[in-house]
Amino acid sequence: MSARSRTLLIQAMILALLAVGPAAARAPWPEDDWPKSTPREQGLGGKSLAELRELIRQGRRYPDIHGLLVVKNGYLVVEDYFDGHGPDDLHTLQSVSKSVTSALVGIAIEQGAFRGVDEKVLDFFPGLERIENVDARKRAMRLEDLLTMRSGTDYDEGYSGSPHSTLNSMSRGWTRFILSRPMVHRPGTHFQYDSGAVILTSALIKARTGLHADAYAEKHLLPHLGIERVRWFSNAEGHPHTGGGLDLRPRDMARFGLLYLRGGKWKDRQVVHARWVAESTRHHVTLDRPGSKVTGYGYWWWIGPPAPGDQRPIYSARGFRGQYIFVVPEHDLVVVVTAGAHGQNQRKPVDFLYRHILPAVTDSSP
Repeated sequence: MSARSRTLLIQAMILALLAVGPAAARAPWPEDDWPKSTPREQGLGGKSLAELRELIRQGRRYPDIHGLLVVKNGYLVVEDYFDGHGPDDLHTLQSVSKSVTSALVGIAIEQGAFRGVDEKVLDFFPGLERIENVDARKRAMRLEDLLTMRSGTDYDEGYSGSPHSTLNSMSRGWTRFILSRPMVHRPGTHFQYDSGAVILTSALIKARTGLHADAYAEKHLLPHLGIERVRWFSNAEGHPHTGGGLDLRPRDMARFGLLYLRGGKWKDRQVVHARWVAESTRHHVTLDRPGSKVTGYGYWWWIGPPAPGDQRPIYSARGFRGQYIFVVPEHDLVVVVTAGAHGQNQRKPVDFLYRHILPAVTDSSP
């Protein structure tokens, strides 16, 4: 790790630890139900939030939104559902699943199942036969290259006939299929969105712990947050689709966001190490995506710019068709959106986060 990277990591860890400082320690934790409050009581002005909620109900500017939750200072201050959706519905997370899987990697490292992010991917599978296209580049591929979407393979998605489309049609053999992809770049040098890297990680966990990612999560992560209802899509071999196959209730998505907001701690238990939270949510890859409010990528988390006048970046878990968990450390804020949007409408929650929700922090009107 370079001196600059160490400095950035130390700074990120300090920011993560601030989330569990005195103010956070006094904030409530959700039990079976969430402690509730009003936006105004928690320092959120009502005018811009009321306007947002009405615009979502109208369905023109912000169509196909299923749920909107806002957690401020640990209190659930907004919980709205639309078009027949409700709080007890298990909702697809799509690629928000990736950020949950990132937490599992951190837990596996902390428990000693993984030696660290520099571990070589092929070292997890010493007995796996018939891996194709093995060369020096593939032998050099590290866990960190998977975490930052820089595996160097040709794994691509988003179109018919893509490697990801092919994998989704396969009932078994995902691990060998992903490991056998041709190398087109040196690992760690080229960002290409790669769900295969995340799906492969369940096999890494299985190789070291005997548990696939779903069972590992249900032992070491989800119960500690009070998450009891969960659904994973898995293939015929029991390999869960960690790239996009997790379903949770919206409130449980908010629990996961709150875990990260508070530096990986839940009540008195450090569920995910604060160091991992900090490392996962800092810039490892710098990106410039106009219109998406994305400045970089961490370990399966997206990094976005602060609100105007703020200092600390916003990070988010994002999924196809408009699933989001936004974490705003500067204002002790978690925002969850579930949706069924298409095309450019999938990005509308990013728009209303910056246009309506963040301005509410300084809006003192009722």
